[in-house]
Amino acid sequence: MADKKNTSYPKEKINILFLENISDTAVKHFKDAGYASVRKLSGALSEEDLMREIKYVHLLGIRSKTQITPNILNAAKKLQAIACFCIGVNQVDLKTATNHGVVVFNAPYSNTRSVAELVIGASIMLIRRIPDKSKAAHAGSWLKDAKGSHELRGKTIGIVGYGNIGTQVSILAEGLGMKVIFYDVITKLPLGNAESRKSLKELVSESDIITLHVPDTPQTKNLINRNLIRQFKRGAILLNYARGEVVDLEALAKAIEDGQVGGAAIDVYPLEPEKSGDKFNTPLQNLPNVLLTPHIGGSTEEAQYNIGEDVSSKLFQYLEMGITTGSHTVPPLSLPPQEGTHRILHIHKNVPGVLSEINTKLSKYNINILAQYLKTNEDIGYVVLDIDKKLSSQAFALLKEVKHTLKTRLLY
Repeated sequence: MADKKNTSYPKEKINILFLENISDTAVKHFKDAGYASVRKLSGALSEEDLMREIKYVHLLGIRSKTQITPNILNAAKKLQAIACFCIGVNQVDLKTATNHGVVVFNAPYSNTRSVAELVIGASIMLIRRIPDKSKAAHAGSWLKDAKGSHELRGKTIGIVGYGNIGTQVSILAEGLGMKVIFYDVITKLPLGNAESRKSLKELVSESDIITLHVPDTPQTKNLINRNLIRQFKRGAILLNYARGEVVDLEALAKAIEDGQVGGAAIDVYPLEPEKSGDKFNTPLQNLPNVLLTPHIGGSTEEAQYNIGEDVSSKLFQYLEMGITTGSHTVPPLSLPPQEGTHRILHIHKNVPGVLSEINTKLSKYNINILAQYLKTNEDIGYVVLDIDKKLSSQAFALLKEVKHTLKTRLLY
C-alpha cells in the first residue's frame, strides 16, 4: 500500500466519493493514507443527483448500479479517476471518459472464487432437485424420494466462456469427478483434462450442466435462445452467473415447463431492481427446480475485501506515482519513482506532433527532462515526465499550453 508522502495537491483537499456501500476496507485504506475527505453513500445516485454531487469530486468509487453517462462526465470538472469496485466497467461510458482523460479501474479477478464456488454449489443443489424438496418441507410436505436425483461425479459440465471464472469452475468441477468441456470464441489452453468444443451446439448437446461465463456484448445477447435450447440434452441444467441479457428467459421458462431443461440457477437478469427490497419479477418464478438469486454471485465478504484491496492499490499507484496499469481508458503505463525530481502527468489527444511540441517547448527554456515515458492508445496519449525540481513549475505551466491537452497534473 502507498506511503504518506506529500503530492503537489494536498491529500486532505482531494475529494473522494464512494457510492453503493463500497467496502469499508477501501475507505480505511484511503483515510489511513492521509486522504481525509472521503464520503461514503449506501446507494447509487440518479444521473441528476450525481451530476450535482460530482462537481468537486476528484475520485469516484462505484459498483455496478451507478451509470456514468456523458452528462455526468461533462459535469465532473475535477475528476481524475473512476474506481469500479466490481468485475465489469460496462456501467461507465468509456469513450467519454477517455476523451476527458479520466482513468477507469476495476477488479476483474477479485471475486472469481466466490462465483466459481456458487456455481458448483448450485449444480449440486439442482442435480439433487433440492429446491423442490426444500420448498415442500417448508410447506409441511415430506418428499423423501431419490427419483431424478443424481451425483455430480461422472456428469459432464459445459462451460461457455473459459476465462477467469470459467477456468476456476473447470478446476473445481474436475476435482469432483466431472468431465469438463468448454467453448470460447478465443482459443484457450485447457486446464487439467478439460476439452474444448468447436461450437455451442456441440457443447450443449453433450452437457448435463451448462454454465455461462461470458461478457455483455451484442454478440452474447440472447446467446441462449429458443433454437439453441432445442439442442440441449434433455433434462440438462442451465446456470447463468454472467450477464442478464445472455439468456432469453421466456424461452428458458417454456423449456423448463416442457421438461427440455431440467432446472436452472439464475443470478442476473435483463432488468434488475434499483435497490434491495424492491419488487422483482421474472418468468422463472414458481417453476420447478429453479434457484433465483439477486445478483449475488460475487457477493461474499472475502470478495468485497479483495475488491477493496485491488482497486484501492491501483488508485494509490495512479494518484501518487502516475501508474495506470489496469486502466480501461488512459493507456496502461508502469514506471519507477525517480529521486530528486518532480513528476508531471500529461494526457492528450493522440494526434501527430504533441510529443514534439512538448519537447520543443521545454527545450526552448532549457528545462531538463531527467526521464520521460509515453504510452498511447487509439484515442489518447499519456506522457509522464520527471523534471528538475527547480524548473518543474515553469514546465508545468508550459505543458498546460500544449495543443490537444486533456489533463495535466503536477504529481509531486
